[in-house]
Amino acid sequence: MRTTVGIIGGGPAGLLLARMLHLAGVDCVVLESRTREYAERRQRAGMLEQGTVDALRECGAAGRLDAEGLIHQGIELRFDRERHHLDFPALTGGRTVTIYAQTEIVKDLIALQLADGSPLLFGAEAIAVENPDSAAPLVRFVREGREETLECDYVVGCDGSHGIARQAFPAGKSRTFEHDYPYSWLGILAEVPPSCEELIYARGDGGFALHSMRSPSVSRLYLQVPNDTDIQDWPDERVWDELAARFAIDGDWRLERGPITSKSVSSMRSSVHEPMRHGRLFLAGDAAHIVPPTGAKGLNLAVSDIRVLARGLVALHGTGSTELLDRYSELSLARVWQATRFSYDMTRMLHVRPDGDPFDHQVQLARLRRIATSPSAAAELAANYTGLPLGL
Repeated sequence: MRTTVGIIGGGPAGLLLARMLHLAGVDCVVLESRTREYAERRQRAGMLEQGTVDALRECGAAGRLDAEGLIHQGIELRFDRERHHLDFPALTGGRTVTIYAQTEIVKDLIALQLADGSPLLFGAEAIAVENPDSAAPLVRFVREGREETLECDYVVGCDGSHGIARQAFPAGKSRTFEHDYPYSWLGILAEVPPSCEELIYARGDGGFALHSMRSPSVSRLYLQVPNDTDIQDWPDERVWDELAARFAIDGDWRLERGPITSKSVSSMRSSVHEPMRHGRLFLAGDAAHIVPPTGAKGLNLAVSDIRVLARGLVALHGTGSTELLDRYSELSLARVWQATRFSYDMTRMLHVRPDGDPFDHQVQLARLRRIATSPSAAAELAANYTGLPLGL
């Protein structure tokens, strides 16, 4: 099998790249190791920066997003039993964010790709990337028990931090920066209308809590828990009680409860792989970087990677220029590190450290009070949350 761009991974990054290339007349093939059903069920992020929404609109993948997405004008910070609203449009010159589940984005992109796009192969597990620093890299993959070869001009790894693409970088020519956090998140999906109009980020005495949503009838909530948490120790009633305690304010507000349909515990870490290119092999999304979910940057960083990479590949196809492709790692990493820094700051500010002391507690509260009372501090948070520019 032969193509111009071989894409490993059929998540939002790989599918969006395939869509952008298809619209520009650049042929590609997407290899997804899982089944279509599995790919369309994976629960991931749901907060979209303005730039992510714009990218989906530009490639014709925003029909349901525009009809069903929930536009949010800001977020609410809660601490010391007080609530503080951050007005994003007022702080950023009109920018907003949109709630629309990554699962739905994947469904939309898969439908478009299968209807009129380049080949999208499910059950195709990439097992090796060979000759990435040559003019003819190739991907070996297994499908239906048979090994096959995809010959490419370029390979893009959108296959996550444990995927085969990152492993193709030569030892000594790349470096990974990592940080593990001393707490995890217990996340739930509940069949109950959200108790808020916008996301609530709360720092209670017992730790952090986040109130989000997937739709007007489905709530998504998270609790900070210890890293060794056994989910069996958290029956539904305990989850709701702890959420209510951490969201509590001195005022007229109540957390609505309902049936919990999904419950999971996720560890938190930061990871950045440099560079994001080796020869004709490029990394995008989780294959190159992981951030804790506090800043809602994972999906959005993947989309920003793809926007830069797609422009570079389209420019090469149209004019023969490699200028933008040659700057891909530099341009993407500049934004990645800013998002990593923002996610780290948000995480440290809102979570209670297991080894923390009263001094740590007061410093965290001072940071939160600064944001709540200073327009310049609030504007800095809002600018990062709604999405920094690509820098192109």
